[in-house]
Amino acid sequence: MSTLFKDVHTYDAERDGGLSRLTRIRVEGQRITAIGPDLAPTVEDQVIEGAGHHVVLPGLINAHFHSPANHLKGAFPSRPLEEFMVFESPSDPRLRPTPRQVYLRTAIGALEMIRTGTTMVADDAFLMPEPDPETIDAVMQAYADTGIRASVALDQPELAESAKYPFLELLDPADRARFAVPPAADAATLLAAYDYLISTWHGSHGGRLRAAVSISAPQRVSPEYFGALDDLSRLHGIPLYAHFLETRTQRVLGQTVERFGGRSLVRYAADLGLLSDRVNVIHAVWIDDEDIALIAGSGATVAHNPVSNLRLGSGVMPFRALRDAGVPVALGVDEAICDDSVNLWGVLKMAGLVHNINGAPSCTWPQADELLDCLYAGGAAATGLPDLGRVEVGALADLVVLDLHTSAFTPFNDLARQLVYCESGASVVHTMIDGVMVLQDRVVQTCDEPALLAEARAEFAALTPLRRSVEQELAATAAPYETIVRAAAATEVPMNRWVGA
Repeated sequence: MSTLFKDVHTYDAERDGGLSRLTRIRVEGQRITAIGPDLAPTVEDQVIEGAGHHVVLPGLINAHFHSPANHLKGAFPSRPLEEFMVFESPSDPRLRPTPRQVYLRTAIGALEMIRTGTTMVADDAFLMPEPDPETIDAVMQAYADTGIRASVALDQPELAESAKYPFLELLDPADRARFAVPPAADAATLLAAYDYLISTWHGSHGGRLRAAVSISAPQRVSPEYFGALDDLSRLHGIPLYAHFLETRTQRVLGQTVERFGGRSLVRYAADLGLLSDRVNVIHAVWIDDEDIALIAGSGATVAHNPVSNLRLGSGVMPFRALRDAGVPVALGVDEAICDDSVNLWGVLKMAGLVHNINGAPSCTWPQADELLDCLYAGGAAATGLPDLGRVEVGALADLVVLDLHTSAFTPFNDLARQLVYCESGASVVHTMIDGVMVLQDRVVQTCDEPALLAEARAEFAALTPLRRSVEQELAATAAPYETIVRAAAATEVPMNRWVGA
């Protein structure tokens, strides 16, 4: 079966307004095989009529995500990351999800992405209390069934809390003892989980599902475990996800804790020989010029999560400095608990706004075409899949079709700017992933979406009383993190990434 998109536009930055002349696009198998206005339908073609007012774009690439929080939209007030994580990913065994719950929470996020035109997601999944084959299978099966393209890593800390934070001397003895308790899974257990993930799922479903690896963050793992995951990344040619300098507290950690020797966490990773072009440098908010030079020299990609960074008060990433240094920048939702949606359009718009308030000349502010480059070229770099993010012959057929006869484009002025500043996902008519129409005429084709959403509503509503009870107990454990955050806020660092400070 082949598909012919008939009488559609594409994005053409060289034309006034950004719309190409009407054309046709043929997809055969997983790839785009022909583009041109004179393509004639064949008997094998499924014809998708564009009627002259549809535009075919590359599918959106969500370059950073955590699926385990998909069921927690709007669940928590804004808090600094260090306090927020107490509630985000508790290891309390009473909250251990069933495989079906894991499947449901993963699927509802995938469906939201598909509906709004995201075709590829880099899922840095924290599977608490620890990953096991049944839980891994549930995540991957949800992605398989919904039809989205996904790369999945296991975002699990390997060290105790005491290794991750400065100012432990400010805590009382009971809190210091609690911080010293090791996590549920040690390095050997996590490497065994990776062996299962990679051997069972990597490259499955025609290559649509892939594995990645994750250290979570350099302060959360030992150099030995970091190195073991780097070895897996190199062996299988897969990305390595790493949260770097998301918060001021993390910047202070490098300055004040002996094992980092006064170095930033970027310099620490580089000195270990573990900063490479396979690394996704996630967040990169509290970086300095030396960090930027190291990232640029390594070939790593930065995953920018502006909505999450604002929700958690983390700060504003130095976008222009990274772009000027030639660093590929991708865009990510982060997670539904600190973006409160799984919709990249809001991330795209925020990236186009938040960097305008730094006092720099407006000629340095992000431009719409530059942001689309982050979304597509940056996203392809982050995922290690160069055939994504393009509507070109030979590219993978991950495509989204938007209707220009919608409020976001009425009246039509400029495609790039209206995509960045006006579109919300409401204009999405079709989503194709790997050559398959997973959303057609706004109806999901791969699963019974209404039934799945109804099941998810019932399942997680039933869990709410227990979750809230556990959260009340957890509230008593958040105080030491607040102490650490306040001490870090009072510590001098060589940059400011807070707005209005």
